[in-house]
Amino acid sequence: MDKLTVKIMSYSCKMADITEEGVSLVEDLYKRRQPLPSLDAIYFIQPTKENIEMFLSDMSGRNPLYKKAYVFFSSPIQKELVAQIKKDSSVLPRIGALSEMNLEYFAIDSQGFITDHERALEELFSENTLDSRTYNACLNTMATRISTVFASMREFPRVHYRVAKTIDASITTTLRDVVPTKLAAAVWNCLGKYKTSIPDYPQTETCELLIVDRSVDQIAPIIHEWTYDAMCHDLLSLDGNKYVHEVPSKNGSSTEKKDVLLEDHDPVWVELRHAHIADASERLHDKMSNFVSKNKAAQLQQARTGGEISNRDLQKMVQALPQYSDQIDKLSLHVEIAGKLNSIIREQGLRDVGQLEQDLVFGDAGTKELINFFRTQLGVSRENKLRLLMIYAAINPEKFESDKGTKLMQLAGLSTDDMIAVNNMRCLCGPDTKKPSGGGFTLKFDVHKKKHGLRKERTGEESAWALSRFYPVLEDLIEKLSKGELPKDEYHCMNDPSPSFHRIPTNSSVRTSPAHQPAHSMRSRRTGGTWARPRGSDDGYSSDSVLKHSSSDFKKLGQRIFVFVIGGATRSELRAAHTLTSKLKREVILGSSSLDDPPQFITKLKMMSADELTLDDLQI
Repeated sequence: MDKLTVKIMSYSCKMADITEEGVSLVEDLYKRRQPLPSLDAIYFIQPTKENIEMFLSDMSGRNPLYKKAYVFFSSPIQKELVAQIKKDSSVLPRIGALSEMNLEYFAIDSQGFITDHERALEELFSENTLDSRTYNACLNTMATRISTVFASMREFPRVHYRVAKTIDASITTTLRDVVPTKLAAAVWNCLGKYKTSIPDYPQTETCELLIVDRSVDQIAPIIHEWTYDAMCHDLLSLDGNKYVHEVPSKNGSSTEKKDVLLEDHDPVWVELRHAHIADASERLHDKMSNFVSKNKAAQLQQARTGGEISNRDLQKMVQALPQYSDQIDKLSLHVEIAGKLNSIIREQGLRDVGQLEQDLVFGDAGTKELINFFRTQLGVSRENKLRLLMIYAAINPEKFESDKGTKLMQLAGLSTDDMIAVNNMRCLCGPDTKKPSGGGFTLKFDVHKKKHGLRKERTGEESAWALSRFYPVLEDLIEKLSKGELPKDEYHCMNDPSPSFHRIPTNSSVRTSPAHQPAHSMRSRRTGGTWARPRGSDDGYSSDSVLKHSSSDFKKLGQRIFVFVIGGATRSELRAAHTLTSKLKREVILGSSSLDDPPQFITKLKMMSADELTLDDLQI
């Protein structure tokens, strides 16, 4: 494999899954490798000139490295490169397969994928996007990778996209305004080629794809989200999904560090990740009590410690009750994490910060409350003040065209690069036409908002938990798309739907041809294995997604909805994909150039205008 395909595989499966399929060795194409002339080799590589040359040097001449080569490309290969392979007569008889695998995306969970364009904001939206080469290269690779999702899932979408916001001819449309339009055209182009090149590829539309950019909702990547998953990634220094857990050493006298992954294999994580932190904490407490009440040894331990069981006691229990170690391990891990999160929330005064954030978004607070907060809440960290100001700037961009914005930033004690981040929110607003947003989508969010960029309260969705009013705009858009109610002046479709297609039945009649067999979730479908299948899934469908709570049978669902966000998606949007799947009875899959937690997103905003800044200069 090459660097990129190694990454694709590591998102999809573990080393053990590969060796189980009878592969004895996994190697990097660019490292020196030992000749194994008695063995066959599988190549999974990008179709680049360098990779082809490397492959030919492996397999040509008198002493090839391997007996036979089975070659799979992650995306479509250019004709010239195929010709180059055919030209080498010593290699041809040694090729067992040469195939376009069309697998160039990274599955981040059962209903989410990224194209791994960490610099998309900078390359597509910054004010100095003059280098059209970088801009076009970024868009073209992104389009190729998105298309491979549809190739590998045998889906052919209707492609909806957000049109350029500038409707007024007196305002020049900038490169960043047409990003969704250009990406939609490039994806459409790739899909057109699949219709003729991929056997069994559907010839008529089987699903929906909506392409938007980060300007549809600038608040979602910055606001504090209160679900367990989002809080873990926002407040703990995780390395991807890796958390460092302290456990007692074997002799019990000291602790040792252990890396654990917060992912689909952990049933406690899957159950709690989308729950509000307070709800998650309560459920963990109940699980603990339940475990203790059913277990004699645990009760003895409790009696010894006088009631409350600490995390340390739990871990001692693991040693005393080896048969329950997996269960207790998972519980103690999450009890520890939830405890850490709750103490950070207390120490940083996040309840007050979160309350003000949501009040600003829903129009219950404004400039006066913000100034008052900065003057009175002296213990609030600079980063949290920055996030409040960015939310305020997304709602009131006009305040930052005068010195009002600067004064607020000074009052909050922001650093110079913090101020850059606040000012760069404008790059995501589209041009300010100084007109009320009635006809065009001049500034932001949904067009029917009375107040500037403010969200409407949702009726009938009161939650038992504080600070859970916020919802991402994407949630509204997906529901509108599902009903066929996207505003025609803001969203266009590349393929006008064929007449049969106006009302989509949500029963099994939709997917009858072999091309749209009910799919497993994104991960298990691709590895073809059963590793992601939860125990007790007896219907033959692996459902490592939210679906297992409602219906683990994909055949009952209507057509899939794919949404792609250019410029980074958020955990709240990934959560919306899961919750809307149950609500709409249609699998919703979220794609993006990257998945960003607030600290990363803020760094990226700082980088947008930072020719002179390097990552080392930035404080976060």
